[in-house]
Amino acid sequence: MHQEGVDLLVIGAGMAGLTAAARAVRDGLSVVVVEVAPDVGGSARYAGYAWTAPDREIMDRHNPRGERVLTHALVDRFDDGISWIRSLGVEAKGAQAVLSFGRGHQFDTNHYVDTCRRLILRGDGELLLETGTERLVVEEGTVVGADVRRADGGRRRVRATTTLIATGGFQGDVGLRTAHVHPHADRMQLRSNSRSRGGGYRLATEVGAATGPDDAGFYGHLIPSGIPFADPADFVDMSLYYSEHALLFNLRGERFVDETLGDHLTAMALLDEPESRGLLIADARVFRDWIVGSYVEGAVAVDKYAIADKRGGRVGLAEDLDELAYLPEEWGYEGEVVRDAVKLFNEQAAAGVEPGPGRKLDRLPLDEPPYYVIETTPAITFPFHGVRIDDRARVLGEDARPLPGLLAAGSDTGGLWHRAYAGGLASALVFGLTAAETAAASAPHGSAS
Repeated sequence: MHQEGVDLLVIGAGMAGLTAAARAVRDGLSVVVVEVAPDVGGSARYAGYAWTAPDREIMDRHNPRGERVLTHALVDRFDDGISWIRSLGVEAKGAQAVLSFGRGHQFDTNHYVDTCRRLILRGDGELLLETGTERLVVEEGTVVGADVRRADGGRRRVRATTTLIATGGFQGDVGLRTAHVHPHADRMQLRSNSRSRGGGYRLATEVGAATGPDDAGFYGHLIPSGIPFADPADFVDMSLYYSEHALLFNLRGERFVDETLGDHLTAMALLDEPESRGLLIADARVFRDWIVGSYVEGAVAVDKYAIADKRGGRVGLAEDLDELAYLPEEWGYEGEVVRDAVKLFNEQAAAGVEPGPGRKLDRLPLDEPPYYVIETTPAITFPFHGVRIDDRARVLGEDARPLPGLLAAGSDTGGLWHRAYAGGLASALVFGLTAAETAAASAPHGSAS
């Protein structure tokens, strides 16, 4: 088995891994990047915004159970991450609002990951595609690299001062999802790169990494039920972001969540409901302002109702409230119960009475016909359970101490989000850069930056 030594071995060539590798090469480190797929980029190629909370206070308010040392590091280092993107010649547009509280920047993620790849290959870096990682190599309690296997079956031991795990999470593995996300997580479609199957999670736990938190949830969105994703473009086009302004009912015809807090949070709540499906109901105002509008400024607007209808989803158009009583019987909802629930909500909204569940943001009644009905289910992008790290991206053992030589970043990590969310791409960017800094400090010649 061939052996050699480098400063940094990166396992995974998505947003976090490429960011770390490119920054490390620019800082003068020798780097090997191992990627199981035939190309780099992973789920980052489907994204377009890096965003998070604008300050610590807002982060704490929206993600109160996240580990403060991680959430505050994300907020504090985010602007440096955007500066790094721009330093590579990739345009990151000016700051704009995202959701009800966030701040972020639109940029071409394909341009970014391809630029990182070029920087790695032109510098002191090597990229091994279609190469799996079989195990981490541990000597005297320190991770000193990994054994990898190429597509042709050839094996290689890559020795490294520091090894970074950045394989993108375990959302592609149903067993890990049901064990660590939710017993019904197998019901969800995968709204991400299908190759993120827990490779990094398994490598880390095999050498004693701590994981968690339990019941942390996942990042995802509501999508029309019964329609398989046909293309990565569907990850955005079929996500029903407008649910924040609509009403969502479970099979019993009940509202069960404050929809206005965010579609990504509503998706977690729906997974807990009977059969993990529900009816999303909007009126003409919501259709006009949100269904056919852009989720964030600059995004391409598409008619999500028309897409669901064209693709054969369970959709319906009611000319007035009373028509909601005639939902198809085979859907399993009692139409009259749903109709009465919408009427009650409208009466309460018009009278200024707080509905149950509450409604913190859009409190306007849905009283402008026609009514647009889509049956919806949650889809998962990545889990919030993962490998525990500190604010220097060092993997922690069960004793909460760093495991020497091992780092992790991006969706492989846990602790940052706990049934709340404020930017996955931002996390991969920030902690990818942090991992490169930690690796530089550990390199035999010290930090080159």
